[in-house]
Amino acid sequence: MEELDLLLRQHASKYPLMQPTDAVKLLYQNEFGGGHLIRDTASCLAYLRREYLQTERSEQWPKYEQIGNGLVRVHLSAVPAEELDALGEAFLRSAAINRGQLESFLNKLELLRKVCAEGVFSFDMAQLDAYLKAYAQAGYPMVSHSDAYREAYHPAYRIVRTDQLEQK
Repeated sequence: MEELDLLLRQHASKYPLMQPTDAVKLLYQNEFGGGHLIRDTASCLAYLRREYLQTERSEQWPKYEQIGNGLVRVHLSAVPAEELDALGEAFLRSAAINRGQLESFLNKLELLRKVCAEGVFSFDMAQLDAYLKAYAQAGYPMVSHSDAYREAYHPAYRIVRTDQLEQK
């Protein structure tokens, strides 16, 4: 949990407009990866290509951003066009690996509460507790980034296991 504690603090600093849903999304991805985006291989790769074409190339983000647990966010803005198919394949391979447990995820949410109580985020404990209460009642689903996060940071990435990045 030490690695995750550090990652939460780094993301809070790097993304000061994070909302509770953005922090939960980070933890969800850390635990479960990104396989929730996959309906079938063809539509997954087609969606990746469409999103890539709509993403402005930028040096603002590193190509790889660590999210812990052997996973990275691969920012589409930093991916050369000739690497897009390889990224899609690495994403699919990563998603095919069964991972994630609710109990572990719940422990990570408790860590989020601890870090939030220290005043690290722009949101406070009351906001986080209200969010987590509704989130639990919904059954801990995958969540999207907040509007504030999307508007400020334009997230466009895929979650990939680091051990799948260079495989063919």
